[in-house]
Amino acid sequence: MVLPDFVLKATTVLVVIQPDTGEPMMDPTANRKAVEEVEKALMRWGRLRVVMDASTADLVIAVKKGTERLAEPTIRGGPIDSRPGTMETTDGQIRIGGQQGRPTDVTQTDGAAEDSRVHPGMEAGSEQDMFQVYRGGIEHPLDGSPVWRYVARDALRGPDVAAVAEFHKAVDEAEKQAARRQQQPKKNP
Repeated sequence: MVLPDFVLKATTVLVVIQPDTGEPMMDPTANRKAVEEVEKALMRWGRLRVVMDASTADLVIAVKKGTERLAEPTIRGGPIDSRPGTMETTDGQIRIGGQQGRPTDVTQTDGAAEDSRVHPGMEAGSEQDMFQVYRGGIEHPLDGSPVWRYVARDALRGPDVAAVAEFHKAVDEAEKQAARRQQQPKKNP
């Protein structure tokens, strides 16, 4: 798959939980942990700086943990997925971030009025983790199609985070292809 130039030129990234994702009752922080593992893997890679708001992100990565069963009881609403601040460490790096006010919506439905109280739900889904890359710097980036996607069992498990490793490979390959295209002699019309 050829990656668009804006992916190769990107310097900032926001990592979010895929909208409309419920948290498994047996592990209500599963998706939040996945976001943190992806952010740490991106920090170790060093190519992209992790930001806290979609308005400052060149790319937006949406993640979702796979389910243990075909249908799983979940928790929706409340503060589980809200994130006013963060502090993460990797070997030799510390990242501290804070959010003032409400973050920029990544979909049109983010700002829609919905029941914000904690309530149970049921979610059917795949056993596989999902990692999708979207164009940032636009209004409601997750309303568009992802430009790159990786789906696999345990793809968001740290510390290695296979999804980030695969994205790293895809970016490296796209850069090699772009360099080859630039080296080819231009044909005169």
